[in-house]
Amino acid sequence: MKINWNDKYTTVSVYSFIVVCCSIIFYLIASQLNVFTGKISEIIGILQPFIIGFVIAYILNFILMFYEEKLSNIENFESMSKKTKRNLCLIFTYITAFLIIYLFMNFVVPQLIDSVVGLANNIPTYLNNLTVLLDEVMKNLDLDPKYLTLANEKLNEVVNFTIQFATDLLPILGNWVVTIASSVWNIVLGLIVSSYLLIDKERFYAIGKKMVYAISSKRVANRVFELVYRSNYTFGRFLSGKIIDSVIIGILTFVVLSIFKMPYTLLISVIIGITNIIPFFGPFFGAIPSAIIILFVSPIKAVWFLVIILIIQQIDGNIIGPKILGDSIGISAFWILFALLVAGKFFGIVGMVIGVPIFAIIYSIIKEIVEGKLRRKGLPEDTEEYM
Repeated sequence: MKINWNDKYTTVSVYSFIVVCCSIIFYLIASQLNVFTGKISEIIGILQPFIIGFVIAYILNFILMFYEEKLSNIENFESMSKKTKRNLCLIFTYITAFLIIYLFMNFVVPQLIDSVVGLANNIPTYLNNLTVLLDEVMKNLDLDPKYLTLANEKLNEVVNFTIQFATDLLPILGNWVVTIASSVWNIVLGLIVSSYLLIDKERFYAIGKKMVYAISSKRVANRVFELVYRSNYTFGRFLSGKIIDSVIIGILTFVVLSIFKMPYTLLISVIIGITNIIPFFGPFFGAIPSAIIILFVSPIKAVWFLVIILIIQQIDGNIIGPKILGDSIGISAFWILFALLVAGKFFGIVGMVIGVPIFAIIYSIIKEIVEGKLRRKGLPEDTEEYM
C-alpha cells in the first residue's frame, strides 16, 4: 500500500513521532549527563589526532598559499606538474614552521624560564621592599593607627597570596609540559594527518561538495557553500591577521622596553604579544599583570610602563591593526564584548580568541536573513530608518 506523505494526518503523525524520539533522546542525555559527557570525551580522545591535524593544516595552509603564490612567478616552477608543485611548497611550509618553533624554543623559552624562576625567587624581597615603602608613605601621611593596621593586614594577605601563587607557578608550568609531552604521539599523528589534508585539500573539499549536492537541493547546497566560503574568509583573515599583529606588537614592545631598560623585558613582551590575540580585553589582560611585576621592582617604572603600553596600543588600534585586519570582523564593539564574555565563559581563553569571528559569522547570517525578509515586505533595510 502506497503511503500518501502529503496527507495531513500522515504528516502530523511523522512530525509527532520525530518530536517524541527527540524528547526521549533529550531525557536520556539529561538524566545520564555524566555518562554522555564521558562518551563525548572518549570520542574526542579517539579523534584527537585528526582534530590536531585539522588545526595544524588550517594554520599551515596560510603559509602554503603564500609559497604557492610567490613561486608561481618562477619560470622553472611553472613547468612542474601540479603534484610536484604542491609537494615542494609543502616541504617549504613545514621547514618554515619547524624553523619558527626551533628559534622560539632555542632563544625565547630558556630566557622565559629564567625570568619566571628569577621572578619567583625575588618576589619575597620585592614584597618586603614594597611593605617598607608603604609603611613610610602611611607614616608621612600621618593617618590614624587603625588605618595603618588595616593596611598592613591587607598587604600581608596580598603577600601571602603572591608567595603561594609564585610557589605553585612552577608546578603548574611543569604540569603543562607533562601534558604536552604526553600528547607528543597525537601531535606526531596530527602532523601526518595535516600533510595528507594539505596535499589533497581540493579533493577533500570536492568530496564534501559532492555529498552536500547529493543530499540536498541545488539552491540549498549553493547556500551552504556560500556560508562555508564566508566563514572561512572571516575566520581565516581574522586569525592570521591577529597572529601577525600580535607578533609585531610583541617585537615592538620588546624594543621599546629594552630602550627604557625595563625589568623582565622578554617575559613581559611575550605576555603582551600573546594576550594581544584576544580582542578588546587582550591589552588589559597583558598590561595589568606586567605592571604588577614591574611594580615590585620599581613603582616609577611601572607607571612609565603603563604609559608606554597605552601609546603602543593606540598605535596598534589606529595604524597597525587596521592595516593588517581591515574590517575583517564587521561588528560593533558591543557585540565584540558580548562574544568575548559568552565564549570566554564556556570555552575559556580559546573561546575568547575564536569567539569573536564565530559570532561575526552568525551575526552576518542573521543580518542577511532579517534584511531579506524586510526586502520582501518592501520595508527599509537600514537600521537608522528605525531609530
